[in-house]
Amino acid sequence: MTQVRRYADLAAQVLAGPARLGPVRWVAVDGRAGSGKTTFAARLATALRDAGAGVAEVHTDDLLAGWADIETFWPRLEAWILEPLRDGRDAAYQQFDWPGGRFSDEWVKLSVPDVLIVEGVTSARGAGRPELTLSVCVLAGHDLRLARGVARDGEALRPQWLRWMADEEKHFAAELTEEQVDLLIDGSPAVPHDPETEYVLAPGRRAGDAAGRSGGADFQHGGRP
Repeated sequence: MTQVRRYADLAAQVLAGPARLGPVRWVAVDGRAGSGKTTFAARLATALRDAGAGVAEVHTDDLLAGWADIETFWPRLEAWILEPLRDGRDAAYQQFDWPGGRFSDEWVKLSVPDVLIVEGVTSARGAGRPELTLSVCVLAGHDLRLARGVARDGEALRPQWLRWMADEEKHFAAELTEEQVDLLIDGSPAVPHDPETEYVLAPGRRAGDAAGRSGGADFQHGGRP
């Protein structure tokens, strides 16, 4: 069975799934830093918009208070974004300025969308799973992820990347993320496909192996970290 799937089909399945964050369908795109989750999230967002949905994208990098905040940023996500959207109210959040080491004084406004995509490390954690319509984890090898990170952020930040990656392993081991998400995605696929419109399931993951772990639709056919 082919591992290649279309973003358009996944978007249709998300929109057919239940809204559990109040009126919003919430999608978590998790994965270790450098795995390709930002790209996956952006392409899924494009497919959702092409299907006529209103989409809001939030990157957890914007909510982290630096390299040591891999897990403890969650109250900001909850208070600034999840709680108001759950109540059908517009949200707003402050973005962390990584070079400046502080949050911006300006607030980014976020109107209630049809679909909220939260992309970032730990975004599919257990605390949010009951309200997710879809959970995804993007996978790639350690050396590739480190190389991508250093290429983007510079050799001077290699120590921060290595510490971050160690913290990631502790989190994913405790959360069992790869066993709990709906889809495991190959972040460095060798399978021929159109990367703009198609994604590839992780090797060894049969389509449907994790279908419905978020309790949603049937997905079997379908300077910072």
